Amino acid sequence: MAFRSVALPGIGTKYELETDHGDALAIVYLENGSIQLYASPGRRGEACAVELTPPESRRIGSVLTGAIMEAEEEGIEIAFAALADLRISIHTYIVGHAIAGRCIAELQIRSRTGATVIAVSRGEQHTINPSPDFTFEQGDTVVVIGGVDQLQTFEKVILGK
Repeated sequence: MAFRSVALPGIGTKYELETDHGDALAIVYLENGSIQLYASPGRRGEACAVELTPPESRRIGSVLTGAIMEAEEEGIEIAFAALADLRISIHTYIVGHAIAGRCIAELQIRSRTGATVIAVSRGEQHTINPSPDFTFEQGDTVVVIGGVDQLQTFEKVILGK
């Protein structure tokens, strides 16, 4: 697998990947914010191109990393190149009746699971880094960060899944 990046003055940056099977991918981050994806299946067919918006690109990136994609819940796992052993998972959950009306401190989320609530979305209102006295309402979308095992514990202990 060969990988390289090329600066394209006045255009953006191109990243090229050649797979072990001889296929080629090129991703061009344009200065205007859009992203172009080119795929060339080696000797097996014609090349194709797709233009993506930044949110579409992030979604594709999540899929390629094996992130969980569900209708009401979504998660990603982040791996750092410089810290190969470190994997951080971020997952969203929809608050149900089990924790509605209860606050973060009362639930003792961090001490019981090791996971941390980093944001809550309620309709059009988003709360980043909610305080321990933040009270959940049914239907809130909760963003939780931690290791995979910590999120599994959060699901069992806090959400009762």
